[in-house]
Amino acid sequence: MAIELRLQQKLTQQLIMTPQLQMAIKLLQLSRLELVDAVRQELEENPALEEVVDVSPEDRFEQPENNFEQNAVTKEVTIEEKIKEDVDWSNYIEEYNSPGRISYESEDRDAPRFESFVAHKKTLGEHLLWQIMMSFTGEKEKRIGTIIVGNLNADGYLDIPYKDLLCSCDASSQEVEKVLTAMHNFDPLGVCARDLKECLLIQARHLGLDNTIVFDIIENHLPNLENRNYKAICRSLKIDIEDVIVAVNIIKGLEPRPGRQFSDENPQYIVPDIYVYEFEDEFVIMLNDDGMPKLRVNSFYKNAISNKEEKISNNAKEYIQDKMRSAAWLIRSIHQRQKTIYKVMESILKFQREFFKKGIAYLKPLVLRDVAQDIDMHESTISRVTTNKYAYTPQGIFELKYFFNSSINRVHGGAIASASVQDKIKQIVDSEDHKKPYSDDKIAEILSKSNINIARRTVAKYREMLKILPSHKRKQF
Repeated sequence: MAIELRLQQKLTQQLIMTPQLQMAIKLLQLSRLELVDAVRQELEENPALEEVVDVSPEDRFEQPENNFEQNAVTKEVTIEEKIKEDVDWSNYIEEYNSPGRISYESEDRDAPRFESFVAHKKTLGEHLLWQIMMSFTGEKEKRIGTIIVGNLNADGYLDIPYKDLLCSCDASSQEVEKVLTAMHNFDPLGVCARDLKECLLIQARHLGLDNTIVFDIIENHLPNLENRNYKAICRSLKIDIEDVIVAVNIIKGLEPRPGRQFSDENPQYIVPDIYVYEFEDEFVIMLNDDGMPKLRVNSFYKNAISNKEEKISNNAKEYIQDKMRSAAWLIRSIHQRQKTIYKVMESILKFQREFFKKGIAYLKPLVLRDVAQDIDMHESTISRVTTNKYAYTPQGIFELKYFFNSSINRVHGGAIASASVQDKIKQIVDSEDHKKPYSDDKIAEILSKSNINIARRTVAKYREMLKILPSHKRKQF
């Protein structure tokens, strides 16, 4: 069979992602803080993009550029006018010229620069290494202690098998155990423990609770303590339930995660993208533009391109046009993003009006398709808009995804949002008798009486999502 070249016409349809569309999609899924960072980065990289700075009324009047001497005189007069009249210059000069005058030095001569100061929180490793240097004199002990510190996890536990630790230290078991025992008493107390039991025992021993019920429960009955099986502890130790409760309350006061106070996890602050206010029985939607730079295309480059008298090379002109085009796309994409968020919030408000007025119990089932059809957009666009976007409402601050819920059927017809059901489960658990907590079956039965048809396994799933313990672990004596 001979190989030959042929020309063939073919008509096909395909979606081409233009640079404008790519930028719009990228900006749409960014959170507000990420958007501000992206805009700041673009301002640094794109010379054709500039931030609009609000000009004060005093600075709006510009001096003629050709009158340099007049500007200089004006500046001198302005500076002199700013000098306060209440300064006693005569006393100042007299004091300076006196024989025992005070020596005034430049303020920033030896002063430290504030930009060189960096806020730094001491880590658990740094805190322990300092104690090692202060506690051990031998170099081998310091080396073993340093290796132990290097194998601790964020909670302060030894995160390596003991055999591997011996190999890493290249020392005998007695030497490693001696250093490890000494470090158990370092601050924070219980650090370098191998498990929870050892951590709690170290703290109990430090409090002088050896040979007590507390020590015995930690040593032999941690599983029963975890499951709140206090009766089994009573039978085993042959003591009254009141003594067990006292001991359990003491154990609750111990620290199960000694390294917690040195955690470097930073709090995540939420800045709402949109505000919803209630005003005269109506709701008003306002976009949050605080901290968002106001952008425009630099007029200098605009004029340089349009001015035919300016002699600009083709490469320079192409570069400027590309940067101006990129700046215009960015400004247009940000405006489109804000309009889309506003339209989505407006549609959500239409569907969930009762929630904004009365609270979570009135949240209705809602899916992405409902909003997409309402504002004539694709579901994927709605998904991008509602991710990492937050709204301030009369009921609190919520992510836009919160308003979308699956439906739970009611006993006598109709449906209710799953978030409302979760809130009802939380209310039932909060109001229960702590000595006789409700089981999942009982909660499902109570919900059924409230016209909510839900299975026991669904109650268990929602309870776990709310981080509520099972009934046998919620029981108190």
